[in-house]
Amino acid sequence: MPLDPSFVGRTYPPTAPYQVGREKIREFATAIGATDAAHHDPVAARALGHTDVVAPPTFPVVVTMESSHRQIVDDPALGVDYSRVVHGDQRFRYARPVVAGDELVCVSTIEEITSRGGHDFLTIRSDVSTVAEEPVVSVWSKLVVRGEGS
Repeated sequence: MPLDPSFVGRTYPPTAPYQVGREKIREFATAIGATDAAHHDPVAARALGHTDVVAPPTFPVVVTMESSHRQIVDDPALGVDYSRVVHGDQRFRYARPVVAGDELVCVSTIEEITSRGGHDFLTIRSDVSTVAEEPVVSVWSKLVVRGEGS
């Protein structure tokens, strides 16, 4: 069943705060092979002007995929069959880096739903800010929901 284009523009409620931990940043950095000392060592990060270890640029997917995308993918009215989802694209626009100690909240909006070649393309923008409403990063994710004949 195709995704309903009337969902374009729908904004979901803010997520519960996500506490960014130093070890989570280190684990993520290690997993992706990010060896820069600022991702692992608070002293190195502070020398660069950060308050604590700084997350690699793609770290916000940890926050957005686990929280805000769950709201959308699990919305029964939208009807995403997650077993048919393929990740299509990801991009980030930063206001400032994510650092250990941040408490982040996501507000996600469905920006686009299109269909091509029997597949649906769902673009989600997640605006990530601190609990004090300081903007941190906007994350765009494009999910491809493969058609039934795929």
